[in-house]
Amino acid sequence: MITHYFKTLKDTELKEVDAIRTGVWTHVVAPNHEELETVVGEYGLDESIVVDIQDFFEVPRMEKSKSATYFFTRYPFDEKDEDIDTAPPLVVMGESYVVTISMREVPQFEAFIAGEKEVHTTQKARFFIQIMDVVTKSYEYELMRLRKSVQSNREGLRRIGNREIERLVNYEHELNDMIAAVVPTNAWLQQVTAGNYMQLFAEDVELMEDLMIANSQLIDSARSVLKTIQNIRSATESIMTNKLNATIQTLTILTIILTIPTIVASIYGMNVPLPLAGNPLAFWMVLTVIIIAVVVVILIFKRSKWL
Repeated sequence: MITHYFKTLKDTELKEVDAIRTGVWTHVVAPNHEELETVVGEYGLDESIVVDIQDFFEVPRMEKSKSATYFFTRYPFDEKDEDIDTAPPLVVMGESYVVTISMREVPQFEAFIAGEKEVHTTQKARFFIQIMDVVTKSYEYELMRLRKSVQSNREGLRRIGNREIERLVNYEHELNDMIAAVVPTNAWLQQVTAGNYMQLFAEDVELMEDLMIANSQLIDSARSVLKTIQNIRSATESIMTNKLNATIQTLTILTIILTIPTIVASIYGMNVPLPLAGNPLAFWMVLTVIIIAVVVVILIFKRSKWL
């Protein structure tokens, strides 16, 4: 679906227009082959670059071709069919237009379309910064959610089971996807600020620098949470190993203790002449010997701190 939006400094709301014009924002969602060709033809885009948006695993990068700059980034997306937690949008910055293309809905753009966040499509650089800012803020929200969940698991460390471990592995996967998306995005943001890819005014440069700082802090925080998860998993493995060792030790001690009466009972259960066979107190004497032997073994274990 292709939708054109337009808003100048004098307009009070974002308008949907029927055709392209100077200062327009063209938003393309889940395009088919014909719609992609239409956008490429209308704006004179480089088709060899645009078609890369159809690859769900496209990595963030920046390219310049035919007087337009192409920015691939990734935003948080709960994908059910793929083992990844981000999706790629393409932002094309031309001389008089902004084009965004994605194969899935971009929830972060809904605030622009609904008028909840004020944008002016004629201010291309500022609009581009706002697009990247909402993506960064969505990552910050996801990171905050993950941090709270990880902290909750950390507080119940001794009660962690298979389900909690599986959840931690999923959190680790999400954080790795987040880092893999934000790091290269922040790298090309630095190139945009330092290079001649779009016209940036002094205020725009400051906003870009703030955006890069926010991304850098996001990367550091994500790595910190990732390290916390790894520490929790290591601590969990140590606790489970200690519990297993304690269980095996207990079973070993019980086996040794129960072996003593088993051996004695087996010997006196043989159908052969045995000492005390004719003594009426033989049972109580054998039982006393068994009890004494068991007590001695228990005392030895306690002295060796095995019990």
